[in-house]
Amino acid sequence: MPAPDDLYPPTQYGGGWLLLAFGIILFIVIAAILLVLLTRPKRVADAIADQPEAQLTLPEVVARLQGDYLHQIDAIERAYRERTLPPREANVRLSRLVRRYVNEYSGLEAPVLSLQDLQQLGVNPSLIDALRRHYYPSIFRSGPPVDPVAGAEAARTVVRSWR
Repeated sequence: MPAPDDLYPPTQYGGGWLLLAFGIILFIVIAAILLVLLTRPKRVADAIADQPEAQLTLPEVVARLQGDYLHQIDAIERAYRERTLPPREANVRLSRLVRRYVNEYSGLEAPVLSLQDLQQLGVNPSLIDALRRHYYPSIFRSGPPVDPVAGAEAARTVVRSWR
Protein backbone atom coordinates (compact mmCIF):
# COMPACT_ATOMS: atom_id res chain seq x y z
CA MET A 1 0.00 0.00 0.00
CA PRO A 2 1.41 3.35 -0.93
CA ALA A 3 2.10 5.90 1.83
CA PRO A 4 0.16 9.15 1.81
CA ASP A 5 2.03 12.17 0.57
CA ASP A 6 0.95 14.39 3.46
CA LEU A 7 2.79 13.86 6.77
CA TYR A 8 1.56 15.60 9.85
CA PRO A 9 3.93 16.60 12.67
CA PRO A 10 3.09 15.43 16.20
CA THR A 11 0.74 17.62 18.16
CA GLN A 12 2.60 20.07 20.40
CA TYR A 13 1.53 21.01 23.91
CA GLY A 14 0.53 24.61 24.44
CA GLY A 15 2.57 26.99 26.59
CA GLY A 16 -0.12 26.98 29.26
CA TRP A 17 0.56 23.33 30.10
CA LEU A 18 4.23 24.07 30.66
CA LEU A 19 3.38 26.95 33.01
CA LEU A 20 0.89 24.74 34.87
CA ALA A 21 3.49 21.99 35.35
CA PHE A 22 6.07 24.51 36.56
CA GLY A 23 3.53 26.02 38.99
CA ILE A 24 2.65 22.62 40.45
CA ILE A 25 6.32 21.71 40.94
CA LEU A 26 7.00 25.08 42.57
CA PHE A 27 4.00 24.63 44.88
CA ILE A 28 5.19 21.15 45.95
CA VAL A 29 8.71 22.41 46.69
CA ILE A 30 7.45 25.36 48.77
CA ALA A 31 5.00 23.11 50.64
CA ALA A 32 7.78 20.62 51.45
CA ILE A 33 10.08 23.37 52.74
CA LEU A 34 7.33 24.81 54.91
CA LEU A 35 6.44 21.36 56.23
CA VAL A 36 10.04 20.71 57.27
CA LEU A 37 10.49 24.13 58.87
CA LEU A 38 7.20 24.16 60.75
CA THR A 39 7.32 20.58 62.08
CA ARG A 40 10.92 20.58 63.31
CA PRO A 41 11.08 20.01 67.06
CA LYS A 42 12.45 23.02 68.84
CA ARG A 43 15.54 22.19 70.87
CA VAL A 44 15.69 23.37 74.44
CA ALA A 45 18.90 25.24 73.68
CA ASP A 46 17.14 27.08 70.84
CA ALA A 47 14.25 28.00 73.14
CA ILE A 48 16.66 29.37 75.71
CA ALA A 49 18.59 31.24 73.02
CA ASP A 50 15.34 32.96 71.94
CA GLN A 51 15.21 34.76 75.30
CA PRO A 52 17.04 38.06 75.69
CA GLU A 53 20.63 37.48 76.75
CA ALA A 54 20.48 39.98 79.59
CA GLN A 55 17.83 37.93 81.38
CA LEU A 56 19.63 34.57 81.62
CA THR A 57 23.01 33.80 83.11
CA LEU A 58 24.91 30.62 82.33
CA PRO A 59 24.01 28.94 85.65
CA GLU A 60 20.34 29.76 84.99
CA VAL A 61 20.52 28.22 81.51
CA VAL A 62 22.15 25.06 82.90
CA ALA A 63 19.62 24.85 85.74
CA ARG A 64 16.72 25.22 83.32
CA LEU A 65 18.15 22.58 80.99
CA GLN A 66 18.73 20.17 83.86
CA GLY A 67 15.27 20.83 85.29
CA ASP A 68 13.62 20.13 81.96
CA TYR A 69 15.44 16.83 81.52
CA LEU A 70 14.88 15.74 85.12
CA HIS A 71 11.17 16.39 84.59
CA GLN A 72 11.19 14.23 81.45
CA ILE A 73 12.97 11.43 83.34
CA ASP A 74 10.31 11.61 86.05
CA ALA A 75 7.59 11.38 83.40
CA ILE A 76 9.13 8.23 81.88
CA GLU A 77 9.52 6.63 85.31
CA ARG A 78 5.94 7.54 86.23
CA ALA A 79 4.63 6.02 82.98
CA TYR A 80 6.55 2.82 83.73
CA ARG A 81 5.23 2.63 87.31
CA GLU A 82 1.68 3.18 86.06
CA ARG A 83 2.24 0.30 83.64
CA THR A 84 1.52 2.39 80.56
CA LEU A 85 5.09 1.93 79.34
CA PRO A 86 6.80 -1.49 79.07
CA PRO A 87 10.21 -1.80 80.74
CA ARG A 88 12.18 -2.21 77.52
CA GLU A 89 10.56 0.88 75.97
CA ALA A 90 11.16 2.87 79.16
CA ASN A 91 14.87 2.06 78.98
CA VAL A 92 14.97 2.96 75.27
CA ARG A 93 13.41 6.35 76.03
CA LEU A 94 15.78 6.96 78.95
CA SER A 95 18.77 6.13 76.75
CA ARG A 96 17.61 8.55 74.07
CA LEU A 97 16.90 11.20 76.66
CA VAL A 98 20.33 11.15 78.33
CA ARG A 99 22.06 11.12 74.95
CA ARG A 100 20.00 14.11 73.83
CA TYR A 101 20.82 15.92 77.10
CA VAL A 102 24.53 15.36 76.56
CA ASN A 103 24.16 16.66 73.01
CA GLU A 104 22.32 19.81 74.09
CA TYR A 105 24.58 20.48 77.06
CA SER A 106 27.94 19.92 75.41
CA GLY A 107 27.37 19.66 71.66
CA LEU A 108 28.76 16.12 71.64
CA GLU A 109 26.83 14.05 69.08
CA ALA A 110 25.98 11.40 71.69
CA PRO A 111 22.69 10.33 70.02
CA VAL A 112 24.59 8.88 67.06
CA LEU A 113 27.68 7.53 68.82
CA SER A 114 28.02 3.95 70.02
CA LEU A 115 29.10 3.01 73.52
CA GLN A 116 32.57 2.20 72.19
CA ASP A 117 32.80 5.61 70.50
CA LEU A 118 31.83 7.36 73.73
CA GLN A 119 34.40 5.36 75.69
CA GLN A 120 37.12 6.29 73.22
CA LEU A 121 36.19 9.96 73.57
CA GLY A 122 36.55 9.66 77.36
CA VAL A 123 33.16 11.15 78.22
CA ASN A 124 31.79 11.45 81.74
CA PRO A 125 31.82 7.99 83.38
CA SER A 126 28.21 8.36 84.54
CA LEU A 127 27.00 8.20 80.92
CA ILE A 128 29.17 5.17 80.13
CA ASP A 129 27.95 3.43 83.30
CA ALA A 130 24.27 4.14 82.56
CA LEU A 131 24.57 2.89 78.99
CA ARG A 132 26.56 -0.21 79.87
CA ARG A 133 24.64 -1.31 82.97
CA HIS A 134 21.08 -0.20 82.26
CA TYR A 135 20.24 0.71 78.69
CA TYR A 136 22.31 -1.55 76.45
CA PRO A 137 21.36 -4.78 78.29
CA SER A 138 17.70 -3.80 78.22
CA ILE A 139 17.70 -2.83 74.57
CA PHE A 140 19.98 -5.44 73.00
CA ARG A 141 19.85 -8.45 75.32
CA SER A 142 17.20 -11.08 74.60
CA GLY A 143 16.51 -11.71 78.30
CA PRO A 144 14.38 -9.61 80.62
CA PRO A 145 15.12 -5.89 80.62
CA VAL A 146 16.86 -4.13 83.49
CA ASP A 147 14.54 -2.36 85.93
CA PRO A 148 13.73 1.09 84.47
CA VAL A 149 13.55 2.62 87.96
CA ALA A 150 17.29 1.98 88.33
CA GLY A 151 17.74 3.28 84.77
CA ALA A 152 15.86 6.47 85.69
CA GLU A 153 18.14 7.01 88.68
CA ALA A 154 21.16 6.48 86.44
CA ALA A 155 19.72 9.05 84.00
CA ARG A 156 19.32 11.54 86.86
CA THR A 157 22.94 10.95 87.81
CA VAL A 158 24.03 11.70 84.24
CA VAL A 159 22.02 14.92 84.14
CA ARG A 160 23.21 16.14 87.55
CA SER A 161 26.88 15.21 87.07
CA TRP A 162 27.48 16.11 83.42
CA ARG A 163 30.11 18.81 83.12
